Amino acid sequence: MKSKVLGIHHVTAISGAPSENYRFYTQTLGQRLVKKTVNYDDPGVYHLYYGDRTGSPGTLMTFFPYGGPPARKGTGQVASSAYPVSDLQAWRKRLEQEGVRVEETEQFGQSYLAFQDPHGMNLEIFEAPGGPDHPVRIQGATLPVQNPEREQELLEFLGFEAESESGRRQRFRASASGDYLDLVESQEPRATGGAGSVHHIALRVANDAEQKEWLAALIGRGYRVSPVMDRNYFHSIYFRSPNGILFELATDPPGMLIDESEEELGTKLVLPPQYERVRAQIEAALEPLEAKAASTP
Repeated sequence: MKSKVLGIHHVTAISGAPSENYRFYTQTLGQRLVKKTVNYDDPGVYHLYYGDRTGSPGTLMTFFPYGGPPARKGTGQVASSAYPVSDLQAWRKRLEQEGVRVEETEQFGQSYLAFQDPHGMNLEIFEAPGGPDHPVRIQGATLPVQNPEREQELLEFLGFEAESESGRRQRFRASASGDYLDLVESQEPRATGGAGSVHHIALRVANDAEQKEWLAALIGRGYRVSPVMDRNYFHSIYFRSPNGILFELATDPPGMLIDESEEELGTKLVLPPQYERVRAQIEAALEPLEAKAASTP
């Protein structure tokens, strides 16, 4: 395999009420809703994409707002996603003013602020020179696993390089982007799905040709991999890691701008062609997103 994955493409999670989710990510975090669509496999629920102004790969946090009981935290699922910002203490003040409880932690000598969104999903921010004013780029994720050795083999196969180790935490870095994945050894039970849980983490591949190479390579390593799926804004393959984490390899193109202009992004419900004939029924079933973004990155 000549190529390496480029870093984190997006994280997809499950949330509670869509209006609460929308208000937090646009108003509290200042991200932009860059795509308002539906779950292609279940069009009765939104698929909401947040990111930078154009929804660049690596900035996308996406949600299926199914609601329901909260998730049980544990192993075999992404535990938290980390964003760099230019001024950590300014963000501490902003979050506290918004009523968000924050906790200061340290990883590899770096200060982090850990907090949760309204439905219990774990987020982290850290200060980075030249970082964005708002937390829009997902630069890291924490993966609690029962068997770190087998997970390490997968990450290194994907092109992540071992960088640091501290206690039960091991950091692996993608050289192309600087994005990292942290393995944390834990013997907690497996996590369950529900509000506040991460459904999957997607890693970036440059194009369709490289994705096909990865599909063959993963099958050759014994992984059960989905066929290529057209997600309109990127093409995807899915597989589970040795510790049960659902990974996706997603292409950078074609991107968020194929069906909306930059100015229009996120302002209307965009449906795939197969659902246009039932648009009225879908729109009637979806809760309105009433919040408006206080600012955009």
